[in-house]
Amino acid sequence: MSERNYKIAVIRGDGIGPEIVDSALKVLDKAESLSGFTTERSYVLAGGSAIDSCGIPLAYGALETCQSSDAVLLGAVGGPKWDNVDPSIRPEKALLALRKGLGLYANLRPAIMYKELASASPLKNSGDIDIMIVRELTGGIYFGENGAFDSTEVMADGTVKGRVAYDTEAYSEGEITRIVRQAFEFAMGRRKKLTLVDKANVLRTSRLWREITMSLSAEYPEVALDFLYVDNCSMQLIGRPSSFDVIVTSNMFGDILSDEAGMITGSIGMLPSASLGKPGTPGLFEPIHGSAPDIAGTGKANPLATILSVAMMLRWSLGEVEAADMIENAVKDVISAGYRTPDIANGENGEISVNTAEMTDAVVEYLCNDLH
Repeated sequence: MSERNYKIAVIRGDGIGPEIVDSALKVLDKAESLSGFTTERSYVLAGGSAIDSCGIPLAYGALETCQSSDAVLLGAVGGPKWDNVDPSIRPEKALLALRKGLGLYANLRPAIMYKELASASPLKNSGDIDIMIVRELTGGIYFGENGAFDSTEVMADGTVKGRVAYDTEAYSEGEITRIVRQAFEFAMGRRKKLTLVDKANVLRTSRLWREITMSLSAEYPEVALDFLYVDNCSMQLIGRPSSFDVIVTSNMFGDILSDEAGMITGSIGMLPSASLGKPGTPGLFEPIHGSAPDIAGTGKANPLATILSVAMMLRWSLGEVEAADMIENAVKDVISAGYRTPDIANGENGEISVNTAEMTDAVVEYLCNDLH
């Protein structure tokens, strides 16, 4: 066995999850043979498949398997089938449990416009788009205190409030400092521009984010720092997307803005993500799109986001940078050659319409033919 052997926990998930994960693993197999490392893979259940099998969103022992691995590869979880289950066991609860259990506080979501796919973007003449969104992952409103109660209070117009639900956002100095410092470090390795997105004109938590970010900026004098309210940022991403470099923001804002960034680059089916914690802990790697159960098993799913997530896994958790570069270059070559799954097809001259398996095979072929 290779001295460079890594343990990978694999969560195939729901909907198109199994087919895109299998595609990504096929590419990983070829990268291993070309680069001289090996992986041992443990398959665990999470999401709807775990609910069906175990009655809970994260199967017994799954977290421990992930914790003892070098990295976790995830497809996608959830779907309409489980929309009406008890809220305490919704498929998405598996993701929250994994993030908390693995200490994954930094979610990296790159949004890159491939020039060959520019026509698939709803934006025209937007210039080169290469944005890294750094999203805080384990705090904020998704993890805050929540509840519900009945109120008999009468409002000014005479309406009785009735049922009331609440979700609370809270952030600590430590949580903000570690994610913002991470974002500054990424900016230093890129174009040295960082944008903090908040709602500091309304939210007290946002004002703490802004205070800490301004304080940390003194340690990174080379990085140009600016601030945008989240509503303004959502407009500016449409109006001037090429002006952004690194965006750092809270859990909920990052969730929303990264999906917007995904759409303006042409297809959310092209975008990978990495969720990282402190050095030495396993990262979680997954496409940012959902489980798309409506196209599961049809061969229409785009596997490239998951394949690129494998490249991020190799780069950020396993240290196999050369293999990561090879995969990313192979994806670029496949796109340049005109291969298109339905989500990125526009009927242009030279396009080669392919299904999930054919796109995967094309990436493997370019890995073999172009040893970058």
